[in-house]
Amino acid sequence: MTDTDRRVSGTTHARGEDGRVDGAWAVLLPPGRYDAERLVHHDTLELTGLDAAAEASPPTGAATPGVLDVPAAPDPIAAAGTPVGPRPGDPVAVLTEGPLRLVALGRVARPTVERREDPDDPQSEPVSDALVIAYTRRAFDEPAPAEELTLDGPVTALPAEAYRELAERLGPPPARRSWLVSLDLPIEAATPAEAVRLFWSYARDLGPRELPAFVSPSGDELAMQAFVLGAEANQDPEEDD
Repeated sequence: MTDTDRRVSGTTHARGEDGRVDGAWAVLLPPGRYDAERLVHHDTLELTGLDAAAEASPPTGAATPGVLDVPAAPDPIAAAGTPVGPRPGDPVAVLTEGPLRLVALGRVARPTVERREDPDDPQSEPVSDALVIAYTRRAFDEPAPAEELTLDGPVTALPAEAYRELAERLGPPPARRSWLVSLDLPIEAATPAEAVRLFWSYARDLGPRELPAFVSPSGDELAMQAFVLGAEANQDPEEDD
């Protein structure tokens, strides 16, 4: 698992041996998915119901000249009606609306469960109802603005230069450090084992949307902060008055 994938290789619209068009993709998170992805760490993002949208039109670049403004050459494959969609290994920029912001980078991954175009032919093309993206960089807490980008739908073909410029907006990844994270619950029980069972029941039922987690840099417990719903939350009722 990496968090530093900021390089794009190849040339936009350079055609490989299999006839595919090399490039990148912009994927728009469905409503409510941004909060869910920010709340719990996932290695992959899986989106369903995007088969029609994945047959995207040729890259459009952006609406504002000079900002993500990369000219797109006509694509003979797409013009001929052959579906051109995300394929394993393609770089992806993950965005959210309201306003449009870049929240993550990734690469298209193979679904964990695939079905074949012809179930009776194991050599036929694999197809899936899900688009799976393996995260390579997350920025859910500090998204980068991307209002200038024009999207054609949930999945939009993106020139490699536009993808590269988006990735550069995230800057270098922050240094990783050790943190102490704790969850304290007062439990009434007859035995320690029962208290532990009740603890996990409460943690499962209430989850991160209701329970505050306490986090501090390792070795600096005085800097402890409480987080609920992935954001800092004041737990001192006197400060609320």
